Amino acid sequence: MKSPAEYLAPHVFEARRPRRELQPVVGYADALHAVEQALADAEKYKYLLMRALRRHADEVATAATPATPPRPLETTETPVLPMYPTGLPMAA
Repeated sequence: MKSPAEYLAPHVFEARRPRRELQPVVGYADALHAVEQALADAEKYKYLLMRALRRHADEVATAATPATPPRPLETTETPVLPMYPTGLPMAA
């Protein structure tokens, strides 16, 4: 993936400041174009990443499924007991 400076590199020109210093400058339209390019690349990379993640998830899911379906667990009935003994006076 490109760095932000790589999107702006072709659009930079040098302008002289009032103190006669040269500074790199980018025009508004060029900066807007660079941002649009960066967003388009980000969408492309997002699509490629999501596709790779889906493919990996599918591979993991097929590798994790057992060849024979598991048999149901044998359940034994457990008695349900009340939490409090019966016959105690109710608190007011």
